[in-house]
Amino acid sequence: MTNLNYRQQLADIARDYYLSQATITEISEKYHLSRYLITKSLSEAIDNGIVQILIQDPINRNLELEAKFKKLFTIKNVYIIKDADSFNDNSDNIIAFAAQIIQELISDSKIVAVTWGQTVLNIINHFQVQAQENLLFIPLTGANLKTDSPAGSTPVVQRAAAKFGAHYQTLPAPLYIMNDQVCQQLAEEAAIAPVFEKMNQADLLFTGLGTWASIESIPLWQQQEKQILAGLQSQQVAGLLYGRPFDCDGNILNTKHDKLFGASLDTILQIPIRIGIVKSKFKSVALLGALRGCLLTDVIMTESVAQRVLLDNKVK
Repeated sequence: MTNLNYRQQLADIARDYYLSQATITEISEKYHLSRYLITKSLSEAIDNGIVQILIQDPINRNLELEAKFKKLFTIKNVYIIKDADSFNDNSDNIIAFAAQIIQELISDSKIVAVTWGQTVLNIINHFQVQAQENLLFIPLTGANLKTDSPAGSTPVVQRAAAKFGAHYQTLPAPLYIMNDQVCQQLAEEAAIAPVFEKMNQADLLFTGLGTWASIESIPLWQQQEKQILAGLQSQQVAGLLYGRPFDCDGNILNTKHDKLFGASLDTILQIPIRIGIVKSKFKSVALLGALRGCLLTDVIMTESVAQRVLLDNKVK
């Protein structure tokens, strides 16, 4: 057996044992190897880095702050992760925690909608492999066209579906379309209309939170900024959610000039679970607006973000 074939066999045995939870006896019969050789293969899989075991300490939450947020804002669930000693640890903790919470919710879902962005991608990368064949991932919007980033080069829905052995649909169109007639007609095309139908049936969506800089970070959209943001000034925009600008009270600001290609705001707000994940305290104003406008049902954030949101709420 070649080295490559041997490593593949180690991976197959490890997958059966750790993920499929087959017994040593069952695996022994499957591969026609003795129980000793199966046990030896599992050890070698670890020694060769084919299996990597990660033990994570429990992530602590600030329950007092969570209770305060529930009193201040109309929100179903708030998760506030206690700050770690470093920024990197904070970021890792909230992504790991969000992945765990969202994966539990996905296990009870049939259709999951996702947005674009590095936060969403990081969460997907933290999902544990889990077979859920009757699951469908769909995009909430067209592509952001940030092709120079890992978050934009491969469809996020494809990455998510791969973690669950699930199905996915794409929306082969840009995030924003300036011509309203083109936007309407494209949504009715046979290759695209089914995705819009599934949006109306979504059980769950998870998303990061954007700011004015989200538009400026992509040259194409920066060039179309005035049309996308309906001529708004930066001081008027608290943040962007679902590709749309909103103010500090959560009012969507471009309802009469919405250039986004994707789910309508009414469709989005009918999705029963809408989870937002916020890692950066520089997005506190955006989060405050989203909370005031009831744009999210669930929020996951760090202590530092939560404290900044409370401070911003007092300032107004």
